[in-house]
Amino acid sequence: MGIVERKGRERAEREQRIVAAARVIAEREGWDAVTVRRLASEIEYSQPVLYSHFESRNAIVAAVAIQGFQEITLAIRDAASASNRRRTALENVALAYFEFAFRHPATYEAMFILPTDLRFAKSDTDPELRAAFDALAAVVAPFCVDVALVTETFWASLHGLADLERSGRIRPSARAERIALVVRAIAGSENGRAARGPSTR
Repeated sequence: MGIVERKGRERAEREQRIVAAARVIAEREGWDAVTVRRLASEIEYSQPVLYSHFESRNAIVAAVAIQGFQEITLAIRDAASASNRRRTALENVALAYFEFAFRHPATYEAMFILPTDLRFAKSDTDPELRAAFDALAAVVAPFCVDVALVTETFWASLHGLADLERSGRIRPSARAERIALVVRAIAGSENGRAARGPSTR
């Protein structure tokens, strides 16, 4: 391995250590506890070294979010592939989404709530974000013509319900019933799709 390759690998390993430390602190103590000074102390790097990798705390949050999108994409795909019916796939994906949001609350906040420079629904959207959207779209597509619109609505419904439940605004005991309502609304659109015919987009 050449010097350039070795330095590149070492840099990637340092970045991974920084991101991993940020996730551990955030999941344990909340994002307010994640500061550059705290991270430098945790992983025994100087603050200038951290800033050479991430220009700000928000950049670290964005890196955590990217990891989160990679992980939720895998969870969605696994849930879909384990389903033997299209409607069951919608249900299982919704459950997997909720499980991720509740198992990794700080990571979920980085993905959807905290300020970052990540761009959604743009031509320069990061591939990890696109992959998560595409994973949801794959289970929505059999039921609709405008896949993007219905996927956005499905995602917004799951996020809204998860966030409200996480913050104690709605009853956890009714989660299954709420998911069933969302799935029924999407799966019920299949008849309308057949009547309209295939998409011309």
